[in-house]
Amino acid sequence: MFPLILPLAQTPPPIVRPQDVRPLPAQLDTVPVFNSNSPELIGDPGILLSTFPPADKAQPEAHLNFAFEGRFDMFAHHVYRADDPEDLRSMYVAVLVHNPGIETVTVNVLGGASYLSQPDAPFVTLPEFVPFSPRDPVFAGPGSRVMGDLIQGRRQETLPSQLVIPPGENALLINAPIPVAELDPPINGRSTLIELDSSGPVYMASLAETANVDGNETEIAPTLAQWETILKNSGLAGPRDRTPTPITDTPEQVIYGRVAGVAQGASWTATVSDPDAEVLTIPSAGDVFSYGISTLYVGQLGTGQNQSAPMLVRYEDTAYEAHGNYGVGYNLTLPLYNPTDTPQTVTVSFETPIKEDTLSTEGLQFFETPPNRTFFRGPIQIRYRDDDGLPRIRHVHLVQLRGQQSEPLTRLTLAPNEQRRVELTLRYPPDSTPPQVVTIQTE
Repeated sequence: MFPLILPLAQTPPPIVRPQDVRPLPAQLDTVPVFNSNSPELIGDPGILLSTFPPADKAQPEAHLNFAFEGRFDMFAHHVYRADDPEDLRSMYVAVLVHNPGIETVTVNVLGGASYLSQPDAPFVTLPEFVPFSPRDPVFAGPGSRVMGDLIQGRRQETLPSQLVIPPGENALLINAPIPVAELDPPINGRSTLIELDSSGPVYMASLAETANVDGNETEIAPTLAQWETILKNSGLAGPRDRTPTPITDTPEQVIYGRVAGVAQGASWTATVSDPDAEVLTIPSAGDVFSYGISTLYVGQLGTGQNQSAPMLVRYEDTAYEAHGNYGVGYNLTLPLYNPTDTPQTVTVSFETPIKEDTLSTEGLQFFETPPNRTFFRGPIQIRYRDDDGLPRIRHVHLVQLRGQQSEPLTRLTLAPNEQRRVELTLRYPPDSTPPQVVTIQTE
């Protein structure tokens, strides 16, 4: 997860790559996202996020009164650490879905996955650039693995295909443990992203509670009735994360905060072309330009573009925007065009420059030897036609440090006046720190 405080400049001094940095065309869609990421570290069980109406609830301030209908996404990332060595029970996290209407509602699960850090997706050390096959995926951390599944359009077998909810009833979308008993130290995390479509209005809540234990000391998941009681009687889970600083025109220290609420925007789909044109003219030989990815408040890289999803509803002590766009899909088409009368070799890369709001130099800054701070960890899919005319789909897992340039995702030689399309697909991983860029360079 990215730092809550604006990172300060570090040594060694950066190198400058003269170039343009452009805002990304198009915009986020309007699909609402149930975004549960605060508190990130669960200490006290309770309500993580509730969009239920506050009426008849013991603590009305814990309920945001937002109904979902049609397409929406559900994202959650939480960590549990057992502070009492005598109590190593799992922390369960559930997502409760309620039908407030007078007709049965069907919620279809279109795709999604939920993984633990241990044992599903440990944070193993990977090379910075690893091509892989979808049949043999590469990942490091649960966020990386979940995003890889979503890029492939998968629905994890443990998820239901649909929920059929009678009028006035509740159903469990997930009821999953975060186990710690076998771990040293006893800390674990779970990342979840699910794409949903509902035939009618529904309310949702993510809730946390420690496991039940039977007479044989065997853990048992909390029941639906227990979750309903927690929803009605409990307050917000704790401890609360740091309160974010308000968004102003003159920020000093910036605390972004963690997200807990409903964000607006599940994907960004764009054809990246010249203004008022259907092609993207490649740079002149030796030149380069980039487009911002997941740019944010005080991290716009000179583009003037904040891509963070706005919050439709939120708790007062949580992030003002969905900084980082965790789980958001980027679907970019680059219709590359060589306007010259000679062949040109062009590369497409994904990189992590040093974060700036307005550029202090005539281009992006990188470190020749980046500090050991991972800022991006996740998969990217790239589709293109190679120089022999064959269609290719390439998958690459990237691990990038702060201020790190990257080797190309692909290298193409365009004939004179040739146009060739390159498509990039990624889901922004919750283990990452924005912003990044997609870079096009002509050799």
